[in-house]
Amino acid sequence: MKVQSTMPRRRLFRRRYCEGASTVLIGVGIAMLVQPFNVDLYTWSFPVILVGALAFVVTSHFPE
Repeated sequence: MKVQSTMPRRRLFRRRYCEGASTVLIGVGIAMLVQPFNVDLYTWSFPVILVGALAFVVTSHFPE
């Protein structure tokens, strides 16, 4: 039974899903950086890009 309970967790930490989410996060940060409407979005754009880049580096070591 324990094997079945860990299977969804293993599926969640697959490289395909996590790298995609990291790439989307980087894209959102870039969109926040280039938008001319809100200073708060511009202010938070660099930390969002940084978190996305760090997440991409970490998730690139996940199993396929």
